[in-house]
Amino acid sequence: MHTVLDYLQAFGLGLAVGVRPFLAVLVAGALATANAGVDFDGTAFSFLEQPWWLVAMAAALVLSFLARARLESPPWPAALAGVSIGLGGVLGGGALDDHLSTWWPGVLVGIAGAVLSNAATRDLLARTARRLDAQARAALPVYAEGTAAVVALAAVLLPPLALVAAAFFAWLLAGGRRREGEKYAGLRILR
Repeated sequence: MHTVLDYLQAFGLGLAVGVRPFLAVLVAGALATANAGVDFDGTAFSFLEQPWWLVAMAAALVLSFLARARLESPPWPAALAGVSIGLGGVLGGGALDDHLSTWWPGVLVGIAGAVLSNAATRDLLARTARRLDAQARAALPVYAEGTAAVVALAAVLLPPLALVAAAFFAWLLAGGRRREGEKYAGLRILR
């Protein structure tokens, strides 16, 4: 049972980081520092709770907010997605290395979670941003960071909630794909 919870924790941390990377990593690192649900000490991923790493992630979080306008223009969303996926793999590996001797499946599980949530939220945020004025659009990254922090907290403290989060992200992704199909269906009728 503990192994299943470890995998769910790895998947949930990947989901969190896939939404927005930096605050989710800070939440996981802070919880690991307090040994609350996860502990990276004594693992190959012990740097995840080191002060220098947490300061670097805090600086990256601040820089991502300062460069918000630039991050919305190509190629930065793809670069941020790549960072999210990479950090999802690292956190997933760390979550498994905490209790299991084989950590590499956690990397794959974390990457899978990050890919799912990143695809769902990137699509949702892009659709939403097109409909909002500039002031409301500026608040979207704050909501995304908050969502990432809540998912990370839930994944560490209550790992089965990762399944609920995964179902939610899958629903968002399916809804976005369906809306894209409907958008072009109306154009075919006009012909």
